Amino acid sequence: MRNMEVARSGSSPSAVPRALAAVSSEYETPPGFVDELFDEAGEPREHARELVASLDRMGRVPLLELGRRRDRAFTQRGITFEITSPDRQARDRPFPLDLVPRVVPASEWEAIDAGLRQRIKALNAFIGDVYGRQEILREGVIPWALVLGCPSFRRAVHGVRPPGGIWCTVAGCDLVRDGDGTWRVLEDNVRTPSGVSYVLENRLAMTRLVPELFAGYRVQPVDGYPALLREALLEVAPALGDEATVVVWTPGPANSAYFEHAFLARQMGVELVEAGDLVVRDEVCYMRTTSGLTRVDAIYRRLDDDFVDPLEFRPDSLLGVPGLTRAIRAGSLALANAIGTGVADDKAVYRYVPEMIRYYLGEEPELANVETYLLRNREELALALERIDSLVLKPTNESGGKGVFVGPSASDEEIARQREATLRDPSRWIAQELVHLSTAPTVTSDGSLVPRHVDLRPFAVYGSEVRIIPGGLTRVALQEGSMIVNSSRGGGSKDTWVLRPEPGEITRTMRAVAEPPELPVMPALGTGAWTSQQQQQQQGKAG
Repeated sequence: MRNMEVARSGSSPSAVPRALAAVSSEYETPPGFVDELFDEAGEPREHARELVASLDRMGRVPLLELGRRRDRAFTQRGITFEITSPDRQARDRPFPLDLVPRVVPASEWEAIDAGLRQRIKALNAFIGDVYGRQEILREGVIPWALVLGCPSFRRAVHGVRPPGGIWCTVAGCDLVRDGDGTWRVLEDNVRTPSGVSYVLENRLAMTRLVPELFAGYRVQPVDGYPALLREALLEVAPALGDEATVVVWTPGPANSAYFEHAFLARQMGVELVEAGDLVVRDEVCYMRTTSGLTRVDAIYRRLDDDFVDPLEFRPDSLLGVPGLTRAIRAGSLALANAIGTGVADDKAVYRYVPEMIRYYLGEEPELANVETYLLRNREELALALERIDSLVLKPTNESGGKGVFVGPSASDEEIARQREATLRDPSRWIAQELVHLSTAPTVTSDGSLVPRHVDLRPFAVYGSEVRIIPGGLTRVALQEGSMIVNSSRGGGSKDTWVLRPEPGEITRTMRAVAEPPELPVMPALGTGAWTSQQQQQQQGKAG
């Protein structure tokens, strides 16, 4: 336990009422985990010192009152998320925002940014390949059965190439910091990743509720995301330029993330539509308006593949638009994300993303995976069952934390049930080493700070290039000891502060610009031409 001085007092925390003690005075960094704001000795990290001092000056009682103001404001503005209670009753609640932000130094963010750009480009190339020539499968880099047997592989779009060759216009990869401080990708989300609206609303709420916490920090803005998304959609639309019509397609108000759908449409300045607003005629998609039909060129869709087109997928879908797939095949419509992108974020395919990076980009991965075992393989299944109480098992085609089994926290009965389910259908499961998710100080119901596990979901858009907003949705497991951060499972969130480089700080990008590219060694005059091999090497680099 740390013994920090109480704010504005020379007394020890025990010498004053608990409500007046510095909120950080009793904070304990958990052993075996990296804490985002405090080091192993319990002292604030360099980039967190001013933030911790501000929290101490603020105190517990103001933090509690600000939390109540936050919840009232979120409820009034409809910033909610639907969760299912233990009695299986769905209810809306204010989206949980913890008032202690997560701070990411500029140098760390640059490494994350570069690794995500690399990964998203490789995932996009993979999707285009498996719905095209399937070369990565033919060369045996990834098993045929793993991809073609994936429930998210859509044969209906095999041979289709979306405008610009961009399949995953929107991506949100989940990152965690392991116990050794290494950033790792936990999951790839390139179907319909959600949560970016909460990134923007969290920042707005923080600037209004606790502006004093920003003092002394140069935090990079996040409010440019809607403009980046709209720009990316215009870039992939078949009708080039600002003349293209972009819409956001929602399943409707009953969807748990409807707030986000409406928020993004409003921020982008485009129409929010449902299935009844769209119609396909002569392989072109139109939107019904009071003045007649208006052609639609790009759709940001927020519903799953199964419900998009009842003529191609689920015939009972009332949420889809008949004939939409025909418009996509004809090249008259860009759908973001494209049908079939789920094959790239299947949890079994995740195992091979480092190989995709090497195969398509010829580079080494800049962000590490979590060690993953495919239980469809007999040897890996046997090893996983021997260690089932120390591993995390996940169903391959689920999302939102559904069906996740955490061995170290499971009872004997739960372990037995999971073993039985795994043996019943091993191909449905993967196993991963337990990641010791980093912790961050989180405000409790009495205003004190306690460590809670966090992850990070940065958001990227891919049009003419990959663009990533500096920050993302830090999700926090609000239950003590829990590592399930998903909002649908009761998790909360934090504002993520990515700092600007300090004056005089040399960042990775600045260093790359400052250092000229390595030039080939030219032969001395009179020594003759280069060999054909040297010429080919240089032509390959130029291309």
